Amino acid sequence: MEDRAIHMPTDEIASRRMVLATDLDGTFLGGSESDRRRLYDWIEDNRTTVGLIFVTGRDPEFIVELCDGGVPWPEYVVGDVGTTIARVAHRRIEPIVALEEEISAAWDDAGGRVRAALDDHPGLTLQPTAFRYRVSYDLDPEEVDERSARTVEEMGLDWLISDNKYFDVLPKGVSKGPSLKRLVAHLGVSPQRVLAAGDTLNDLSMLECGLPAVAVGGSETALIERVGPLNHVHVAEAVGAAGILEAIDVFDLHDTP
Repeated sequence: MEDRAIHMPTDEIASRRMVLATDLDGTFLGGSESDRRRLYDWIEDNRTTVGLIFVTGRDPEFIVELCDGGVPWPEYVVGDVGTTIARVAHRRIEPIVALEEEISAAWDDAGGRVRAALDDHPGLTLQPTAFRYRVSYDLDPEEVDERSARTVEEMGLDWLISDNKYFDVLPKGVSKGPSLKRLVAHLGVSPQRVLAAGDTLNDLSMLECGLPAVAVGGSETALIERVGPLNHVHVAEAVGAAGILEAIDVFDLHDTP
């Protein structure tokens, strides 16, 4: 995609007509190149009325590289499956200490203990990134067994399997949904003007948390089964970025292309 000039708004995000809080892989980055460009151009053309928050399992380094490559910069980030809550300033992602203190306390430097406890467990391959408040594994669904989840629970932590290929160990009670709601409250944004968008089970807590939400076309079947009955969640036909625009129309949050 061609580079565009960065047009970051100077007013507070709480004053915007709507805020898009979106997962990346399969959602904001999903769909055809033309659909992604249509969404991204629309965001850049409406920066004074549209706020942007990335809610992702990706780490800050990935996000910086992504946005330097032409994807619209968010104003805030809920990263690392909800264990990072940060603002974006001058192309830097800066954790919001007041919102991360509770996450840090719940984690209690558990990384070493988790890695040691799960070291010999079948079906789990440790991811090399040194996350601050989580431990993540690539998962082989044919090899993994219930012992891994039970071990994590006995440690007083939470586990999450998404897309049937990732296994995350998280602080108790911390995931995308709770962290997004804390950020929205911290920023003074009206919850009914936020659209949460996702496509896999690690987005479930975000889509279930009561904000207007969309499971974009092409979402994980298990996610659709969980959110299908929820009145505040739109299950889109359009895939990825086009599904986000579809939901903005359905909820009448903003004029779209």
